Amino acid sequence: MIDPSLRESATFDRATIAAIQRAAETGVYDIRGWGAKRPLPHFDDLVFLGASMSRYPLEGYRERCDTDVVLGDRNAKYPLHLDIPITIAGMSFGALSAQAKEALGRGASAVGTSTTTGDGGMTPEERGQSKHLVYQYLPSRYGMNPADLRKADAIEVVLGQGAKPGGGGMLLGQKISDRVAAMRTLPAGIDQRSASRHPDWTGPDDLAIKILELREITDWEKPIYVKVGASRTYYDVKLAVAAGADVVVVDGMQGGTAATQDVFIEHVGIPTLAALPEAVQALQELGMHRRVQLIVSGGIRTGADVAKALALGADAVAIGTAALIALGDNSPRYAAEYQALGSAAGFYDDFQDGRDPAGISTQDPELAARLDPVAGGQRLANYLRVLTMEAQTLARACGKSHVQHLEPEDLVALTIEAAAMARVPLAGTSWVPGR
Repeated sequence: MIDPSLRESATFDRATIAAIQRAAETGVYDIRGWGAKRPLPHFDDLVFLGASMSRYPLEGYRERCDTDVVLGDRNAKYPLHLDIPITIAGMSFGALSAQAKEALGRGASAVGTSTTTGDGGMTPEERGQSKHLVYQYLPSRYGMNPADLRKADAIEVVLGQGAKPGGGGMLLGQKISDRVAAMRTLPAGIDQRSASRHPDWTGPDDLAIKILELREITDWEKPIYVKVGASRTYYDVKLAVAAGADVVVVDGMQGGTAATQDVFIEHVGIPTLAALPEAVQALQELGMHRRVQLIVSGGIRTGADVAKALALGADAVAIGTAALIALGDNSPRYAAEYQALGSAAGFYDDFQDGRDPAGISTQDPELAARLDPVAGGQRLANYLRVLTMEAQTLARACGKSHVQHLEPEDLVALTIEAAAMARVPLAGTSWVPGR
């Protein structure tokens, strides 16, 4: 037991001391999964102004509150028509097991939403169980082929990721199985590092040419998304729209990753709450808000997060880490095995090691077999239904007959930082910092 009279340094706390000692002993920087762990302004710092005298609420059991959304109708012949505004973010086969990818497809399809391939290509299991599948087109080009582009329902050109804008992903050798290696045209068992930028363009003009190429390959049928990691969001969104994007995806720094440097995760990018209003402003100034749809990701956990993102101007959200938790990641069921790995249920983030007891972030056949794709898909579908019902509950409380009708006027902030970032008044005042 630590003597309560001892005072811990705020600068050199125990976690910092442990990180310094680990670096000194190994000479290797720390790699991990998940997203930023530091406290950041987030959607919890906002609250809704429910209807009372000046607003008229809707009755939950008798009056409808719709949740459908259309993505990609700017240019595509066949935009996505989703039943809920909650999608599954890109997570690769390689980072995840084939069973996990199949479970994500099953869960998304059960509630009428989309899932996304991630780096490394499309698996038959995922395509077969996904009603709406978005194909990611990444700098690495791992697993990319025109046939799979045509099989997809939309294409997402990835320029950045919230956990590491400006950097590429990692897949360590222990997760490069024979199947993963064959899909990525890589040697098995060798560490792989994805490129941080696309090899065949150097700027937004080249992106416009690439988008046209993708449209021609797919006969102008598929919506084209452009995904950016939240950093210079205002400018990135404007450039993505100018290049011809149908949908823009903005991923905040709370967004997860399978593996990258801890220093990247904690010190690059901006919070989702700060990025979202910048993206909306860019679209509004171009006269393209709602014409080009905006998907926001990075730390979405609850129906309240969903509703607040929509109120601030997003058309939909994407979840990644939360979806894996719904499948069973960090479950107390495997508490003893997490402890044996030097971690604990609720803390495990060594996705890069491929030893996930839950069978999700692994290529070990015995571990992966622990995840039943059917049961996992059911769990994910249940979770998505709860998120949707929670968002509907809040929308009805604000008098809205569709979750898309939520607006900034329905929100106030509990902190000055959140008020400044979200551009809504501080609770109890009419003051928006910076205005």
